[in-house]
Amino acid sequence: MTHLRHQFFLPIVLSLISCTSGYLAGEEQTNASKTSEASPNFVVLFADDLGYADLNCFGGEGMQTPHLDAMARGGMRLTSFYASQAVCSASRSSLLTGCYNVRIGILGALGPGSKTCLNPAEQTIAEVLKPQGYKTAIFGKWHLGDRGVGLPTQHGFDEYHGLPYSNDMWPYHPTSKSFPALPLYANETIINPNVTAEDQQQLTKWATEHAVDFIDRHKAEPFLLYVPYSMPHVPLYVSEEFEDATGGGLFKNVIAEIDWSVGEILAKLKAEGLQDNTLVLFTSDNGPWLSYGDHAGSALPLREGKGTAWEGGQREPTIAYWPGTIPAGSVCDEVAGTIDVLPTIAKLAGASLPERKIDGQDISPLLTGAPEATSPHEAFYYYWSDGLHAVRSGKWKLHFPHSYRSLKGEAGSGGRPGPYQQLHCGLELYNLEEDIGETRDVSAEHPDIVLQLSELGQRMRLELGDSLTKTPGTANRPAGRL
Repeated sequence: MTHLRHQFFLPIVLSLISCTSGYLAGEEQTNASKTSEASPNFVVLFADDLGYADLNCFGGEGMQTPHLDAMARGGMRLTSFYASQAVCSASRSSLLTGCYNVRIGILGALGPGSKTCLNPAEQTIAEVLKPQGYKTAIFGKWHLGDRGVGLPTQHGFDEYHGLPYSNDMWPYHPTSKSFPALPLYANETIINPNVTAEDQQQLTKWATEHAVDFIDRHKAEPFLLYVPYSMPHVPLYVSEEFEDATGGGLFKNVIAEIDWSVGEILAKLKAEGLQDNTLVLFTSDNGPWLSYGDHAGSALPLREGKGTAWEGGQREPTIAYWPGTIPAGSVCDEVAGTIDVLPTIAKLAGASLPERKIDGQDISPLLTGAPEATSPHEAFYYYWSDGLHAVRSGKWKLHFPHSYRSLKGEAGSGGRPGPYQQLHCGLELYNLEEDIGETRDVSAEHPDIVLQLSELGQRMRLELGDSLTKTPGTANRPAGRL
């Protein structure tokens, strides 16, 4: 079989680019800095429903994201970085375990009271790092089990403060009134059984305050800090300070507050002399929920958004920052994704990988700008639920026949969604190097490429299954049960 990996890595800008934000200025490390021999810290900042074009540094028109823009200038933009699936729980399970979600049985978005959770037998990033002496915390949205063995403190995290699932799963949903009260957790205790709109206004601020406090308490030891923001998932809320931050409407204000949060966390790392020994990764769980219109973001020039296997659903605006290790102002267009976060962190921390098979690979050579570094993946697979919708290898992406949702007419507004319709995709091939928006099917021009990607798809079907072709998998593992 011909290997289709195509080298995308763009020339790396090795010279430091001046930054407007103080925490990115090239100052000498303070005496409090960790030595180069110290175990690195890891900060994973995970937005919710953020579109590819929702940051200024990714082409977002009118987006006020100065801290993320400065982070990109001081680090690396990853422009072909993927979530494993374009929906909440499935995506988060992959980030934390390094597995395609279908391998570990987490499909879709888990609702309140779901009997499904992340299986305790799966190792998370936190559990991989604990034997290395790491302190671990999550502040924000969990969405992998709302009680008992499903909670993050049962999966390697020392501390937890946040919502157990999406912030729209509450009695005030615009179209569904069947949800119970939304709880707020601290570790394994519900500290607020009925989150209100006023509480939701504080979610980003609370996550930020807890993150900064965690860094302050654990600055002398290695740590993993995971901040999965509840925003910009609907319903959108901002704190009072950001109610008119941009003059561009609620969605832009929400993004501005997330950007502020990133700035606060980076400023704390710098103040404690930790920035040169900390890998900070910013990305999102999936693309924008387009049916919500002015309360949703944009994935342009990518096609479609959340809930689809088109690029707008799974390709995420991603920034990696680590002064002195990740080249400033660099761009990487090699294929990578959230499944690679666990093995990369494990490699950098000198930790052992999980005993069970995972799908991710170490991408530290990409992050550090190693000469001739290319994607470690022969192919990336796009699943929706348990159906294999597409496969990418190098610049080529092949969609298998499937139905997908797309806006029907106008999008919603004011926090209410517009209608979707079901459309059909045939066996379609796209050259993402020339056609990032997936607008021109070139399958008739490249039957050999279609055949080769079809073979890659069939190989994965036999391993992880495919409901579209009714192919059972041979290596799927069960989710946990509550």
